[in-house]
Amino acid sequence: MSSPTSWTAAAPLHAARLALEPLRTDHADEMFDVLDDPRLHTYTGGRPASRAELGDLFARQVVGSSPDGTQGWLNWVLRRHDTGRAVGTVQATLTHRPDGGREAELAWVVAGDEQGRGYAREAAVAVAAWLREDGVDTLVAHVHPDHHASAGVARAVGLRPTGTVVDGETRWTS
Repeated sequence: MSSPTSWTAAAPLHAARLALEPLRTDHADEMFDVLDDPRLHTYTGGRPASRAELGDLFARQVVGSSPDGTQGWLNWVLRRHDTGRAVGTVQATLTHRPDGGREAELAWVVAGDEQGRGYAREAAVAVAAWLREDGVDTLVAHVHPDHHASAGVARAVGLRPTGTVVDGETRWTS
C-alpha cells in the first residue's frame, strides 16, 4: 500500500484506438489547442485556461501529489493511434480511506470536435482497469445530471449514481 507521500506514478497505457501518455509539462502547448474551447465548460462551469495558466497547471500536476502528500495525482494525455493527434485527458486523484483502502476520483475531457467517438469511454475504462490492478478498490466520478455522455462513461467504468450531489454534480461510485 502506498503511503501518503509515495504514490503510484502514471504509466503509459494503451487502448484499442488510443495511447494514454503520462502528462508532461511539454504537453501544455499542444493541449492548449485541444482544451481552448468554451463548450468543454458547459457542465463544469468556468472558462478555458490561458496558455500560461495551462502551463502552470501542468507543472503542478506532473509533481504527482498534492503539496501535503495526502493525494496522488495521475494525469494522462489521450492520443489517437491513427493520427497521433492529442484528443483529451483523463485524470485520477488518489486518496487513502480511513479503512485503509484506496479511492480514485476519475475525470475526463475530450476535445469538442472529437466527442461522440467513444474516446472518453475507452480511456476511462483503460485507466480504471489499471487502477484496479494497482489495488485501488473504490472509483468515484462527479457527473452533472444533464451530461448524458459522461454518465455513459461512468457506467462503462462500472460506476453507479448515488444520491449525493456536490456542487450540482451527482457522485457516482463503484
